[in-house]
Amino acid sequence: MDEGRPDTVRVVITGIGLTAPNGNSLNEFRAALLAGKSGVVPYETRYFGSTVAGVCHFDELRYQKKKDIRRGTRAGSIGIYCANEALADAQIDPGSLDRSRVGIYIGVTEHGNVETENEVFQLKGYDYDTQYWSHHHNPRTVANNPAGEISLNLRITGPHYTIGAACAAGNAGVIQGVQMLRLGECDVAICGGVSESIHTFGIFASFHSQGALARHDDPTRASRPFDLDRNGIVVAEGGCIFVLERLADAVSRGARCYGEVVGYALNSDAVDFVLPDAQRQAECMAAALRRAGIGPNEVDIVSTHATGTSSGDAQECAALRTVFNGSPRVHFNNTKSYIGHAMGAAGALELAGNLPAFDDGICHPTINLDRLDPECELPNLVVGQPKQLGRVETILNNSFGMLGINSAVVVRRCEG
Repeated sequence: MDEGRPDTVRVVITGIGLTAPNGNSLNEFRAALLAGKSGVVPYETRYFGSTVAGVCHFDELRYQKKKDIRRGTRAGSIGIYCANEALADAQIDPGSLDRSRVGIYIGVTEHGNVETENEVFQLKGYDYDTQYWSHHHNPRTVANNPAGEISLNLRITGPHYTIGAACAAGNAGVIQGVQMLRLGECDVAICGGVSESIHTFGIFASFHSQGALARHDDPTRASRPFDLDRNGIVVAEGGCIFVLERLADAVSRGARCYGEVVGYALNSDAVDFVLPDAQRQAECMAAALRRAGIGPNEVDIVSTHATGTSSGDAQECAALRTVFNGSPRVHFNNTKSYIGHAMGAAGALELAGNLPAFDDGICHPTINLDRLDPECELPNLVVGQPKQLGRVETILNNSFGMLGINSAVVVRRCEG
């Protein structure tokens, strides 16, 4: 590649802020993953009733006032918490930034359903008289809301927008941040994904009507990707936001580097609203590896997307076998087995949970896998207990979504 082309610009992760059902920082989250600690709990939701969900417990008032929370959204609060934590982790004082040169790119699966359901529910108490409809509803439900709330909180005057990419959105947010840095559109990218999905009864009802909502007597065992007895998705909320910078800028300020984003790809199945396609998923992973300039046998950890649905898990495993063809080096794990499916935040959270492997050399396991489905058999699928791999060089993070959107991000150990 020619010197000076955008795709030669090296981009690194220098800050991570997150809230997950089993941790409110990277250290807490990683410790839970290594200890096999689930964050799935019993959950009650309007109209639908009793179910299970991944629920976050972060300090909403750390970076917001009560009036801000009343005016805004749960997704906005999650984003604000994660963005502030990420900047602090990167040791960046927002006041020191040229705020016009900061971009905010946040992936979402959906936005606005929670607020609309809440308004309709409240309106019922006023005999559906719309004069009682909240004047906050429009700014709460516009698609750019989560990114916009971060912009308002941090007084960022550069571009902000959300990327609607179904359950591939966390990866898509990262990809957008990398692209904007390489194009010179910003100097710092605040990017990743958020989800408030457990606060809408509609998502539970819809998955239930599809026969795709998980159930189990023990909530902590309800999310069980690859297991022969898996019976669906555990819905979760959460968020994970990264600070991305060009490598040269990070080095000049002595920043810590979690990893370098060296490859990525997005493509579409174009076959069905919800059913995945293994061939297109394989093509997406292969394209990300080509962009990274590495072969499948150079990957150490693949963070799988698998959600616990019968078809989805099997199709992904078929794609993984196609791409990696039994490479003895690559190991596979799954994070949804701990926290459920955090929708727009899933890809970002799952990437973050694996990044510490560059330091400790450990691949966290998949939990709740008692009877492996033969259709999900993978060599070096790490199950039950963490596995020490030694020196980890490369991680590939899969994230796929409805309407057939596929994403893959490749991150390598930071080197010079």
